[in-house]
Amino acid sequence: MTAHVEEKPLAKAVIREVIEAQPDDASYEEIMRELAFERMVDRGLTDVRAGRSVSHDEAVLRIRSWRN
Repeated sequence: MTAHVEEKPLAKAVIREVIEAQPDDASYEEIMRELAFERMVDRGLTDVRAGRSVSHDEAVLRIRSWRN
């Protein structure tokens, strides 16, 4: 039995999809911001799948410790 490996979409396909989703009058800056947001979300989801995340409660505790 072969394990199912989730394939990531090609970068060009993702970029094309993000650009096509923008209104025709979108500025260069708006498109770049959307592309950066897409990348950040993708990286975050990759981290979560790899177990590189903390719970909300743990995050709150860590932030509170910075104040002391």
